[in-house]
Amino acid sequence: MPRLEAAFYFLYGDKEMITKRNKLLVIGLLIVMASTVLISCSSGARIPRLANNAVILAFGDSLTFGTGATPEESYPAVLERLVGRRIVNAGVPGEVTGDGLSRLPQVIDKEKPALLILCHGGNDLIRHLDKQQTAGNLRAMIRSAQDRGVAVVIISVPSPGLSLSPPPFYREIAGEMNIPFDEKALAMVLSDRSLKSDYIHPNAAGYRRLAESIAALLIKSGAVQ
Repeated sequence: MPRLEAAFYFLYGDKEMITKRNKLLVIGLLIVMASTVLISCSSGARIPRLANNAVILAFGDSLTFGTGATPEESYPAVLERLVGRRIVNAGVPGEVTGDGLSRLPQVIDKEKPALLILCHGGNDLIRHLDKQQTAGNLRAMIRSAQDRGVAVVIISVPSPGLSLSPPPFYREIAGEMNIPFDEKALAMVLSDRSLKSDYIHPNAAGYRRLAESIAALLIKSGAVQ
């Protein structure tokens, strides 16, 4: 037996133990790499820290509503438990951004949130609506919230297809308007079959993963600790 291999056996155990430890090491490295990717795909924009009694408005379509899971398993419900703030789920399945733009001001005036989590545009992409118009609607929603003193974070929605890449306008909007955003979390969830309830919606585990990513974004941006 070679001396180096024998030394490993002496220090760490038999071949089976070495294999197990190598697997754990690989898993650990993958977690670190995944965390690095998520951090690199979000902006460094900051928002004011939320008071303990602050309301967060989760606004969007079926991905916000929680289609594919129970109401308690939707990402807003899970996120509420993670960040300790009340979160209003204002997701409407099937809604396009044009309708969301019309609906948002009334919801903000009713709920009076301190923070808006905007996750919208998926139905525009599925229906192949004009992307410039979609981007314009998202910008208008953000301005509508900011004009009312509401901070905003935006979650990129991937285009349907094999690559599941978000359109670049999400990143552009976040940069132009200096707001925190997450570019990859939803795409990573929807690329994993074990995290989906159907072709375009997460399951309970997928929504939990999305909520965890948004919670990390809120911590990074200074909204919560």
